[in-house]
Amino acid sequence: MNLGQILNETGAIGSIAQELGVDEGTARTAAGALLPAIVAGMGRSATGGGGGDPLGGLGGLAGAILGGGGGGLLESVLAPKPTPAQQGNDILGSIFGSKDVSRSVAGEVAGITGLDEGMLKKMLPLLAMAVAGYMAQRGGQSSGSGGGSPLGGILGSIIGGLARR
Repeated sequence: MNLGQILNETGAIGSIAQELGVDEGTARTAAGALLPAIVAGMGRSATGGGGGDPLGGLGGLAGAILGGGGGGLLESVLAPKPTPAQQGNDILGSIFGSKDVSRSVAGEVAGITGLDEGMLKKMLPLLAMAVAGYMAQRGGQSSGSGGGSPLGGILGSIIGGLARR
C-alpha cells in the first residue's frame, strides 16, 4: 500500500479536503502530487546529516516531529477543528530548509496539475503533519531494529514503497 492510500484510509485526506473546502478527489490528486516532494525531503533529511547530530540528518526532522506532538500530529489533522498549521510548517522547514522551497513545490505542482497554488500552499503543512504523525505512530509501534531510530526505519519503508511503484 502506498502512502497516499494509507493517508486516505486514516481519514487524513478527507479531513484535509474538508478543512480546505475542496472535494476529496481534488485533495487526493493534490496529495498524490505533493507527497513525493515531502517524502523526498524527509529522505534528504534522513541521509544528509552528520556533524554532531547523533541521529544524522534525521535529528532535525525527528525534533520537529516529536516536538510537534509525534503521533498526535495525525490526530490534529483528523480533529474536526482547524489544524494548527505551524507544526506542519516547522516540519516543512526541517525537510525543505526554507519557505521558498515550499512555495516552489506548490508552484510546480500547480503548474503540473492545474490545481490552485494557494490551496496547495495551505495543504503542504497539513499533509506534512499527517505524514509525520503517521510515521511517529508507526515508529512507536516498531522496535527500531539495529538500535536505529524507529522514525528512520519507517521513513526507509515509505521511501522504499515509493521506489517500488
